[in-house]
Amino acid sequence: MVSVDPIRDPKKIDSMKIYLKGNNIRDYTLFVVGINVALRVSDLLNLTWGDVLNPNKKSFKTVNLLEGKTHKRREIQLNKTSQNAFKELLNSLDTYTMTDYIFKSREGENKPLTRQQALNILKDSAKAVGVKDNVGTHTLRKTWGYHAWKKGFSPALIMETLNHSNLTVTKRYLGVRQDDINDLYGSLNI
Repeated sequence: MVSVDPIRDPKKIDSMKIYLKGNNIRDYTLFVVGINVALRVSDLLNLTWGDVLNPNKKSFKTVNLLEGKTHKRREIQLNKTSQNAFKELLNSLDTYTMTDYIFKSREGENKPLTRQQALNILKDSAKAVGVKDNVGTHTLRKTWGYHAWKKGFSPALIMETLNHSNLTVTKRYLGVRQDDINDLYGSLNI
């Protein structure tokens, strides 16, 4: 399996948001929610409106799910960015039910996007805005981890959130490069 990178540059993230929003609100929402909730793409693609909306369909609830890969229970409080992206997607829909997949494929009645479709969306948009790193579906999750780390959150907390078994896995996940180490040297003046 080829390793993919996080999107490190916040300007590239913003460019991808703009690009995707201009092309397809579903794809924009997939990207925005993906980099804000740190779910594996298989779990993200299987979300239904009932997983994120309260029964009144007017407010969002805490997402509770069993992760497909680890079979661990996960509880996610949706941040404002994710909620706003979901609201924009909802406003673009003519109709929906609580059992509808959020990221519906155009194939079939109520089927989620496939991993391959999600990969194509991410690769095409990354290429369009000039992201040079290797982008894949795991880029969404890695981007969340990288930016959580850059904002000063504890690697142990990031490890727990990503359901990693140890800190070594999380360290590799964060994609720390020499420029990150140089930033540390340059900004830490004791």
